[in-house]
Amino acid sequence: MESQACSVHRLISDVCIVAEGQVLLVRYHDVSKYDGQTGWFLPDDYLTHLEHPDEAAVRIVRQQVGVIAPPVALSHIESFGNGVWHIVFHYRLELPAARTVPVLGNVKAVQWFPLGGLPEPEQIGHHGWALHTIRKVLAGE
Repeated sequence: MESQACSVHRLISDVCIVAEGQVLLVRYHDVSKYDGQTGWFLPDDYLTHLEHPDEAAVRIVRQQVGVIAPPVALSHIESFGNGVWHIVFHYRLELPAARTVPVLGNVKAVQWFPLGGLPEPEQIGHHGWALHTIRKVLAGE
């Protein structure tokens, strides 16, 4: 079931997928859920009605990058206000290899980036927000 837009809060899961010293980032066709941002993102989505954040993370990985994920690990939860209260559940998924990933659904582009060669903040949605998230997830915070 699709979630309906709520003017009070946004519940979001994202997944930092890492393999062989690389992280997977995506770009989206329809960027309306992303404040019109066209840069790179960690795979993410809103939770559907009554969906557990863990289930959302597994769904996101399956629907956006075609990976049938083993259980993902919750890294941390972030909460902030930006007109609407956002609660973001950040997950980590460790894959044994950086395999070829299909472009599925709303995903326009997908690419593995070496951790030492991530895109510049201006190439990432929301002024480089994913860079901050990747650092926290990999640090185990």
